[in-house]
This record gives sequence, C-alpha cells and structure tokens, in this order.
Amino acid sequence: MADLIEIKGIKSFGYHGVLESEKVTGQDFYVDVTLEVDLTRASVSDNVSDTINYAEVTDLVVKEITGDRLSLIEKLAGNIADRIKATYPQAATVSVTVHKPQAPVNAQVKDISVTINR
Repeated sequence: MADLIEIKGIKSFGYHGVLESEKVTGQDFYVDVTLEVDLTRASVSDNVSDTINYAEVTDLVVKEITGDRLSLIEKLAGNIADRIKATYPQAATVSVTVHKPQAPVNAQVKDISVTINR
C-alpha cells in the first residue's frame, strides 16, 4: 500500500524529561505522524468518513503531549502511536516522530527526535 496521511509539526507544550527542571518548566514538543492507510474509497467518495480524520489525530497528539508527565520522549512517541493504532485500526502502519529541540544536552543541536513505528 502506498497511500499516506502525513501530519507534520504538531506543536504543543509539555512537561516531559528526565531532569526535574524539565518537569517543572516544560517546553515545546513537535510531533510528526505518518499513517499508511488505503485511501481508495475516500478518493472516490470525497467523504471524511472514508478516511482518517487528521483533525482528530491532531487533537489526540496534543492530548498526549499535554497529558501525564513522562521521563522519555520514547514513551511519549510510543503512547501516541499505540493510541492512534487503537483508535484507527484501518491504519496499516503508524509512524510517530517526537521532536524535542530544547533538550538539555551539552552541545548546540538543531533537534533531537525519536521515531516509533507500529
């Protein structure tokens, strides 16, 4: 299957990190989602019920980012991927990348990210 729905750069503020300061002050997180799903029906019907509603997926991602405080972005990405897969079983695969550009590391970096595939 080659049909994809991609949502890039979902931004929300969360309190995830290993350091206590990250859990207190928080930071912006960005999430990219790619869903492999058969879009044949939607491409003919022009009906949102024949696809995966990307507005709903975006809301789901924001709820996860703003939800429980986690230590690892690996856990955050896994939670998002598992929740999308459970909510939208018609997605053959789900790929979630969590970006943490303000990660506290001892070097200047443009971005740090983790990608989970389900």
